[in-house]
Amino acid sequence: MRPALSCPRCNFAVREPSVWSSAYHCDQHGEVLPLRSALSPSRDGLEAVLQGARVPVWVPWPLPQGWIVTGFAAAGDERTGTRGCTVALSGPNPVGGPAEMLLVSEEPGVGLGARFAGLDGPDPGAQFATGPAAAVIEYGNHEFPLWNVETGDRAAFAGEVSGNWLWLVLWPQTAGLLMVEPLELRDLRDPGQDLDLPFGARSPLLPG
Repeated sequence: MRPALSCPRCNFAVREPSVWSSAYHCDQHGEVLPLRSALSPSRDGLEAVLQGARVPVWVPWPLPQGWIVTGFAAAGDERTGTRGCTVALSGPNPVGGPAEMLLVSEEPGVGLGARFAGLDGPDPGAQFATGPAAAVIEYGNHEFPLWNVETGDRAAFAGEVSGNWLWLVLWPQTAGLLMVEPLELRDLRDPGQDLDLPFGARSPLLPG
């Protein structure tokens, strides 16, 4: 089944390219990259995201204790390649109960991370990164700072890695305690990343 295509910044369906335009269009946000959200939490879903990926496909590794991968979404098409992607995970909240995490990697202007963070977007905004960093991720023996993004019912962090936005959004807000210690990430595009990922039921936070 062909994945449903929608706007990466909202729930609106997109209009496909026509003889007048090679781009997908959202009635609210204009020209956008189509979001494929019906990608299963499985090896097949992962391969669909990796195919033509022009941005990192992030996953924490090793996974936090008890966490599993619960789905993928990718913004882009055969013409553009994947220029924004989301990896969803579920696991225990450090203070008790369940928690959800979305890791978003995207080129500037895509708007997927801002959507999940609850912002109008498409990027973190003019006041972003004006204070000290709130968290750190580790990748390739380097540390990259993340800053808090003000939201209501969730914890959201954003930063830049190799010219692309990295967003990390957690529900509920208390799950942000997972970021007290640096989180080590892997880019699943890199050679030698055939990790034995545990998959679970699809995250309800993903569109579609």
